[in-house]
Order: sequence, then C-alpha cells, then structure tokens
Amino acid sequence: MSKQLKTAILLLAVLSVTACNKKVKEENVVDPNAGKQQEEQIDQGNAIAEEGAFTPADLDTNACLRQRVIYFDFDQDLLKPEFQATIACHAKYLRDRPGAQMRLEGHADERGTREYNIGLGERRGNAVSAAFSANGADTVRIVVVSAGEERPVCLDSEESCWSQNRRVEISYAVK
Repeated sequence: MSKQLKTAILLLAVLSVTACNKKVKEENVVDPNAGKQQEEQIDQGNAIAEEGAFTPADLDTNACLRQRVIYFDFDQDLLKPEFQATIACHAKYLRDRPGAQMRLEGHADERGTREYNIGLGERRGNAVSAAFSANGADTVRIVVVSAGEERPVCLDSEESCWSQNRRVEISYAVK
C-alpha cells in the first residue's frame, strides 16, 4: 500500500472514532408560557396560605387536597413546577392538623432494574418530603416508602402508561 493510502485510512479511522465519541446535545426547549405558569403557581400557593385552617373533612372536599399524586419525568426525582400548588396545599394541611400523619409512597415505571427502581421511588418520595419541609411542614410526621415498579397503575409497555407509574402517592392517617 502506498503511504498516502495508509495515511488516508488512518485519518478516516481517527475521524470515525472521534465522531462516535461526540455526544449529541439535547436542545433546551423553552416554553413561552413557563414564566406565566410559575407566577400562577406562586399566586395559588399564596392564596392557599391565606385560607382558613383545614379540617379533616377538607381531605375529601377541597379540590387541592384531593390531588394526591405527584408525577415525575423519566428517571427523574425533580418536582415539576405544576405540582407546587399541590405541595403548598398539603403542607398547609400538615401545619393546620398537628395530629395528621402523612405517607409518601414512591413509584417507578418498569424500566430499570428492581433495585434501581426501589431507590428511584425512594428518591422521589424524599424529594416530595423535602418540598413539604420547604413549605413549613413538619417532616417528622411524614413517612417515605418505596414500592419501585411493584405496584403499577397501568400495565401497558408504552410511554402513556409508564408516565402514570412514575409517581408519589400521598396518603394520610389522622389521629
């Protein structure tokens, strides 16, 4: 083989290896309504703080307290902004009801190992607990457990179903 051909083959090999090592950047899609949505969530949270004290009956009648599921993106334990009002509402309930005990049960979809999903469910539960704490709730009265992928609400193997299984469920025990 000629020296030029060897050089060309070597250069091609180096370029192909380099090209394979480059990671594709994800584009950050900015929602033009994101700022407006966050302002609305803050306003809702402020309105919740100004309301009177919650009673145990409010768990069944108050629209905000009836929302007892927090959903997550794939492989994430970060709270979505749209759940801030729900968090503020439940935190206020815990502040108003010193005898209330809360259970946060973290879940994951079927993707990932059983052990990984148990850990992910726990991280999600802890993220919700930390959000309650940030809103003034007493976390001593909050128990976090993880079911991982073991208790799905939907059994199909598709994104619309998996998104329903990536959640933290809030339940109460009132003393």
